[in-house]
This record gives sequence, structure tokens and C-alpha cells, in this order.
Amino acid sequence: MPPASSSSSSPSSSPSSPPSSAGARDGGVQSVHRALDLVEVVAARGGHLTIGEIAAATEVPLPTVHRLLRTLVDRGYMRQMPNRRYALGFRLVPLGAAAGSMAGADTEVVLTGLVDRLGETANLAVLSGARAEYVAQVPGRHAMRMFTEVGRQVDLHCTGVGKALLSRLDDDRALALVRRGGLHRQTEHTLVTEAALLDDLAAIRERGYALDEQERELGVRCVAVPVGPAPLSWMAVSVSGPVTRMTDDLVARAVPLLQEAGDRLAARLPPTR
Repeated sequence: MPPASSSSSSPSSSPSSPPSSAGARDGGVQSVHRALDLVEVVAARGGHLTIGEIAAATEVPLPTVHRLLRTLVDRGYMRQMPNRRYALGFRLVPLGAAAGSMAGADTEVVLTGLVDRLGETANLAVLSGARAEYVAQVPGRHAMRMFTEVGRQVDLHCTGVGKALLSRLDDDRALALVRRGGLHRQTEHTLVTEAALLDDLAAIRERGYALDEQERELGVRCVAVPVGPAPLSWMAVSVSGPVTRMTDDLVARAVPLLQEAGDRLAARLPPTR
């Protein structure tokens, strides 16, 4: 469920903030995390920074930043400009295009159709490790609407797309993923016990859609459906908006439209093995 915003940028993900992953990770290879932090902070802060600005933003020691930047430049993922500032490298361009193609060629058309019919923000997310990752979004037509960055990852247990994805797994596999991420409380409505989550997943499987009832952010409601047949579903499509507009009537109208959109997206997905 994306955060609410009255403009085209989300206050919860300001470019002036350091990467959310910095200094707070469980597992993984530290040098890889740090290298990706460098790329992300340059992208978030205008596309070119000095080495000192990168070090300050990522809270990584300057000598370490220098070594990581040298490797990234050698591989083409960063480049050093004539003024000695660092910018994103063009090696990222084909990677972004390849990743985007996984969402399907006409994803934006399908999501735009949802926005035209419902007025609220439409999203597409994929299962990425133990989290859901947004891969496409078309903002709603209202001044106050939901917004999230493509590439943002969110917890599975407290989001519409996350629970839609979990619902296509058996209980054991769903709990294994959730245990990796943790049942962290985001609001007073968040499901924070395995029993409560399993009950919700059972209801989702029965009715065919998931609801986020202010479970990740107060004031925001989301309805989502998985894309593709079980057990191969690894994407979910959703519509989200303020609770004042995301009424039961709108949810009832949204569900068949989301299911139709999911069928269209599934028919155009590349084959998986």
C-alpha cells in the first residue's frame, strides 16, 4: 500500500533522506549493500554528487566509498564526470529496461484503465524475497492520492499486494516468508500474530482478493488480487486510496476490474520455470 501524497512526490521518501537500508540490515553482504546504497543515493539526489556528499549521505567511511566507487565506475554502473562528481552509469540503462519488461509490455495501459474506471491509484507488485516490490504504478486522478516509488519494497503481512501474494502459497511457505521479514506492527490495525494472518489468508483465498485495512498506514485502504494462476502467481495488482473514498461500494466495483486486469497481465507475462 503506497503512502498518501497530495503531489507527485512522497513525503515519506524524500530525496534528502539517506537510503532506508543503511545501517539496519539483517544478513547479506555488507559491501554489496553499501555499493547499492551509493547508486541509490546518487539517483535520489539529482543524479550526480561529489564523493564527500555520497559518503555523508550514506554514512559510509570515505575510503570505503572511494573503493566502491572505483569498482562501480570500472563496471559501468557509475561514471566520474569532468568536474569529478559521480553520476549514474549507462550500464544501468539496459538492466532497467530488462527489469521493466518483466512487468509486461502493456502494464501502463492496464493500470491506466483501472485509474480511469475507479479514479484511484493502481499498482503492480512482485514477490521479491520476503517482501513485495512495486514495479509499476499509475497515480489516481485526485489531488490527494497514493504514491510510491517503483522499486520500493514493503512488508507482506500488512499490505494488500503482499497478502495477495501470500494467499497463493500454502500456509507453511507463507509463514516461512513472513518469519524472515517479521510481523512488525505498523499501525493499530496491523496483523501481528501468525494465527491472525493465517485466518486472513484463508479469507482471501475464499473471496479471491486481499484488503489492507489501514494496516500499513492510517487512513489508507487497498484492495489487491494476485496475477496468474496458483501456484505460479508472483505478481499482484491493486488499487489504493484514502479510506474516505475507498468505500465498500468502490471495493466491490474494483474487484472484478482488478481480476480482469490481472488476467490481461498474466496473458502477457514472460514464461516462468
